[in-house]
Amino acid sequence: MMKKKLILDVDTGVDDAQAIMMALIAPDVEILGITCCHGNTPLEKVLKNTLRVLKVCNRLDIPVYAGCSQPLLSNKQHASDYHGKDGLGDVPAADAPGLELVQKKKGVQALIKMIKQNQGEVTLVATAPLTNLAVAVQLDPSLPKKLKALYIMGGNIESRGNTTTCGEFNFVADTEAAYIVLERYTCPTTIATWEFTCSNSLPWKSQSAEYQKEITAGKGFNACDTYALAAAIDDSLIIESEKVAVTVELVGDCTRGMMVLDYMDLLNKKHKVTIMKKVDLEKFKQMVINSLK
Repeated sequence: MMKKKLILDVDTGVDDAQAIMMALIAPDVEILGITCCHGNTPLEKVLKNTLRVLKVCNRLDIPVYAGCSQPLLSNKQHASDYHGKDGLGDVPAADAPGLELVQKKKGVQALIKMIKQNQGEVTLVATAPLTNLAVAVQLDPSLPKKLKALYIMGGNIESRGNTTTCGEFNFVADTEAAYIVLERYTCPTTIATWEFTCSNSLPWKSQSAEYQKEITAGKGFNACDTYALAAAIDDSLIIESEKVAVTVELVGDCTRGMMVLDYMDLLNKKHKVTIMKKVDLEKFKQMVINSLK
């Protein structure tokens, strides 16, 4: 049986680290590469964190690429209040791999090339602000047609923000990029939103890995990015979802960055995305536990 080909687009903080670890342990998955983006922490630290996770898992053979270091138009935002100044809980790592291990090819160009070389076979999992994806589709408008599927962690469904009044971090960190991606990527698209991850969270007592506890500084286990990755590996994990056309609000003092769900079809968009509502928590918990062994 052929392995599922994944590309991970990350801004490696705590939850991205968990998602990467889950992908690495999955027996039927091949990670073609990891592209990095600004987000939870500045790009240089994202690269260092990604390499740290790969080293912990003895998988430095997977290529890591440097993508965009800033959003298209938005002001830079980071999440050091949750992820720590370095993005991984400020845990010392004297033996962390150096940036010389980062591939010379730029992240966006690498993303385009990997998808072209594996047309119709690649599932792209985006757990960062969507800058890399937005730039890629501007350079190659045909790119979405070459993807098998796209899984995104970002946006919201109840206008509950975690960064602004109505905005989720990834969509607020590059609102224009989120808008472009939801307009231009017409491949099968599944979104794990902020409120969804909150309502499907796991208690800490189900976790046993000291590394994960250490980098979260004991602040609890919110596996935001891991849900998108888990669904990309095994979509039978999703037990309730809905299909709806979506867009992103670009203006508004309170609503900029908010994902808009068009239940009345007023946007006249043919492409509808799958919004995750509920997952099989027992199956998800087992996937998490397996990734932390």
